[in-house]
Amino acid sequence: MTSDNITSNNIAAGGASRPPRPARAPARSKLRNGTWVVPGTGERSRRQFTLRYPNHDGPSDDDIMHSLAEGETVKDKFRNAWHNTRVAAGNLWAWTNSPKGRGTIKCSIAYLLASMGTFWEPAARFLGPMDGKHIVATISVYFHPARSAGSQMEAVAIAIIAVCYGMFIGTLSMATSVLFGSVWDMVELSYALVLIIFIGGGLGFVGWVKQKLNNPLVSVGASIASIGIITIVTKENSVHTGVFTNQKIIQSLKILLMATTISTLVNLLIWPVSARLALRKSMRNASTSLGEMLSMIASGFLSGAEEDFTSSAFTKASTAYNSNLSQMNKNARESKYEYYLLGQELIYRNDKAVVKSMENLAQSLGGLRSAANTQFELLKEVSYIPTSAHSAVSPSTNVFSPIFGRSLSATLKSGSTRFDTLGAIYEAPNERSDQEDEPTPAREMPFAMLSPSGSSLRTPSDIFELFIARLGPSMKSLVYTMAEMLQEPPFGNPGSPINVNEQFKQSLGDAISLYNQARGNSLEEIYKTIELGRSRSEDVQADFEEVAAACGHFSFSLLSFADEMQIYLDTLEDLRDATHQNKRTWKWLMFWKHIRLPSRSKREDPEQLSLLKPVKRLRQSKLPQGIPDAMKRRGTFNWETAPQGESIWDHIVRATSRTLLKFFRFLARDDIRFGLKVGIGATLYAMFAFIPQTRPIYAHWRGEWGLLSFMIVCSMTVGASNATGMSRFTGTIMGAAFVLINWWISDGNAIALAFLGWAVAFGAFYIMVDRGNPAFGRFILLSYNVSSLYAYSLTQRVDDDDDDEGGVNPVISSIAYHRVVAVSVGILWGLIICRLIWPMPARQKFKEGLAVLYLQMGLIWKRGPLAILLRNDAAATSYMKMGEQAAMQRYASQLQTLRVAANNEYELRGPFPFEAYGRIMASTQRALDAFHAMSLVTQKHGRLSAGEKALLYYTAEERAQLCARICHVFQVLASSVMLEYPLTDAIPSVMTIRDKLLGKIFRFRKEHSSNGDVGDANGNSDTGANANANGGEDGGSKAKVPMLGGVVVEEPDYALLYAYALVTGQLAKELKVVEREIENLFGRLDEDALLLQ
Repeated sequence: MTSDNITSNNIAAGGASRPPRPARAPARSKLRNGTWVVPGTGERSRRQFTLRYPNHDGPSDDDIMHSLAEGETVKDKFRNAWHNTRVAAGNLWAWTNSPKGRGTIKCSIAYLLASMGTFWEPAARFLGPMDGKHIVATISVYFHPARSAGSQMEAVAIAIIAVCYGMFIGTLSMATSVLFGSVWDMVELSYALVLIIFIGGGLGFVGWVKQKLNNPLVSVGASIASIGIITIVTKENSVHTGVFTNQKIIQSLKILLMATTISTLVNLLIWPVSARLALRKSMRNASTSLGEMLSMIASGFLSGAEEDFTSSAFTKASTAYNSNLSQMNKNARESKYEYYLLGQELIYRNDKAVVKSMENLAQSLGGLRSAANTQFELLKEVSYIPTSAHSAVSPSTNVFSPIFGRSLSATLKSGSTRFDTLGAIYEAPNERSDQEDEPTPAREMPFAMLSPSGSSLRTPSDIFELFIARLGPSMKSLVYTMAEMLQEPPFGNPGSPINVNEQFKQSLGDAISLYNQARGNSLEEIYKTIELGRSRSEDVQADFEEVAAACGHFSFSLLSFADEMQIYLDTLEDLRDATHQNKRTWKWLMFWKHIRLPSRSKREDPEQLSLLKPVKRLRQSKLPQGIPDAMKRRGTFNWETAPQGESIWDHIVRATSRTLLKFFRFLARDDIRFGLKVGIGATLYAMFAFIPQTRPIYAHWRGEWGLLSFMIVCSMTVGASNATGMSRFTGTIMGAAFVLINWWISDGNAIALAFLGWAVAFGAFYIMVDRGNPAFGRFILLSYNVSSLYAYSLTQRVDDDDDDEGGVNPVISSIAYHRVVAVSVGILWGLIICRLIWPMPARQKFKEGLAVLYLQMGLIWKRGPLAILLRNDAAATSYMKMGEQAAMQRYASQLQTLRVAANNEYELRGPFPFEAYGRIMASTQRALDAFHAMSLVTQKHGRLSAGEKALLYYTAEERAQLCARICHVFQVLASSVMLEYPLTDAIPSVMTIRDKLLGKIFRFRKEHSSNGDVGDANGNSDTGANANANGGEDGGSKAKVPMLGGVVVEEPDYALLYAYALVTGQLAKELKVVEREIENLFGRLDEDALLLQ
């Protein structure tokens, strides 16, 4: 096949322009047509088709700006300028009609209306004579209308709770001041109580809630609550003078009413956005992305081209799905409020089930890609094996000797002669309709298809070509059927019927049936072909069998994806039925039914208990805790091992000590420490407002805004505090600069200030909504509000002691300067508190989290992926608990958040190795995909055959050693990451035990083929041998395996163990990658290192 033909086929395959693949040594062959099922009709067809590729072409020349320097004449330059003007106008119009553009415009309109609380006299009169009217604009910034209706409901609810909490703390503080200060004349005690309880406790609780929920809306709600508490307690004179007044409380409630009303009306009246509609749209996009990725993975595997997985088209499709997945989860959470308000609770639950099913499809797709990568890595290794190596091992070689490794090991990779690389098999060009049922000419068929003789298989790569030739058409047909279903999502607008094609389920079942039949025949023929080549040496035979097992592993992974597709279609039908019924219920209003009081648990029947209890799902916003409580036994361990005393005093000491230890450990929790830290810092800062000598300074320099900055800057980790502090300081400087410029231009005119303020708000909201940096944009507007709007309110003769800043003739430079200084001091104080009091470096939390993840992965693999099949032979099950895979995936995702925060931490020992840990996390993600792939193999394997049982018992010891070795390596890597200690060159090799396992399989095959039966599971025909009754992988007690007699072991029985060996090999590869990265970070100790000092 010429390169021109290759290019034409690529274009025909998907319409997308892809670079031609590099030429390979063997001649390529065409992939014959196979019977495929038309998804919409169920019709079986043999028409020619191609797997579609997504079109990710860039913008055309007409949409690109032209440089004015390109024109040679004045006319050309004018033409380029006119072209650029048209392109800019088109881009501006497109942005205006985009969701981000509309959101920016809506926010700027809401800000303009909210600023009328200061500039428009009737609105200002409604808010009362006191200052603080600019808080209306501040709340509209925090709870802006560029969100869905469901999110707006949540925002309004959080704003109401925040303001009410602030008013509640303010009321209690005034009552305490009146009681202790005025009635009992204990002013100092009243100040101390107000500081400790209402500033330290009240703001500390706000910080704890912000960290505990870790929700952006809750964070801005915490800022609103902090403004209310700080203003009433530290700024107003009622607390200091011991006078109870409700003016500020009433004004705060009016401000809340005005701000939330403006934001909600703008949200619902101007370009309203429905979370339910956005959820359906994101579900459609996610379904399409899944179909595209499935087509590309299958096409890359069929063509034998690994570069398809690194192409820009695949990368863009994968990125698009990841973006859609996060957006889909966000929309699902926000749509809950809309569904519940409308009484469509059942539809919401079914929507969530569809989203969960899509996540499972994505996990299965990750397992499919992992299987394809395993195949490519295996062929890549085989292609580097010298020909002489295949005769280096004689039949009399001891396969258990340490020098014997699998044929793909490094000892066989020396020399210059290599196998021919795999020839890619491409799809046939479009054929005439009258030729679609004609047999493929023999001259176009590969040699492996012409004869099943094992002598025609010269290299292990030929096994792959034979597999593609036999199963490729059926595989391609199944992929095409599923991809077409995914690329035709049935999700319409909320309220519209779900148009699920009734034929899809039947078509998928027929396609799976055809694929299963072809898969069984293909694998049987491949194993028969391998069996005919028993004259090869053991290492060559091992290569053939391992490649064949990898082919079977990929075919099984595709079948697992098809099973998930059936579940996905079931969830679609449930959603369709729920939408059709449209039954409205408001059971969420019966809150008393959701309250679960603690009660004595009933004794459960042991037979009703599941062997593997489900793992509690991690909250999406929860950050990794680090070292779990189960590993922190330093205190209780001593009491457990101490001898029990008989006296009453001994019992009292033991009970009291344990109670105190439990209490102090409660205080040592990260979230409790953070709340205490925030409370201590706020108390120390706010005490200057209650000391008579320092209160004038606090009031002059507007210390309340510094205390608010402290509350905003304080974050869970040092890195997050650094990033927030920098954004806060930069935004404050920019806001102050805009204040000076706008006040100079407008000279204090209300209309001019309103228009200029809208312009500033438009730019800030562009940063928040379009550029995705909400914190920075908020800080700009917050600084602008407290200076510009506050200065104008002074001209309206509000009740405030502000003569030091000009009074009715405000000195704008002094106002802006005081705010910048106060904010800067608050930022600095927040950074000091985060560093000095129980610092929580993101670096440390990331290392602890990564170490715990590695420990968890090692312990899970230690269970034995195949041992579970022997322990639960009655039903197929997985070695992973329900929800464990999702928990580890979410944990790894949150580790990425900590990695980003750690990049903002500055230490004297150097910057955080962001890129290196990024590669470690990428390798960890691939290892998690391998875990999931192995879980699918064990979960859907079914009952074990007699031959598989014989193999599992026979290899029990090697599998137990392999699982223990992988667990050991995970633990070593976890220790090195946690302690930042260098590794040694004595880390045990996983591949050595894996090679031993393969050697044991070879010996089993050899003895079984020569003796014709299996005496017992250890290959001893005369006497029984000990093997692990649980399958060997859990390292438990040994038990004698029952005599298996003349068990017939067929070739497919080896596939399960080979799939296990393949996944283990992939795990070993990823562990090596992590080991190299850790070595580059912390070094490696050799035998000459001197450690004793």
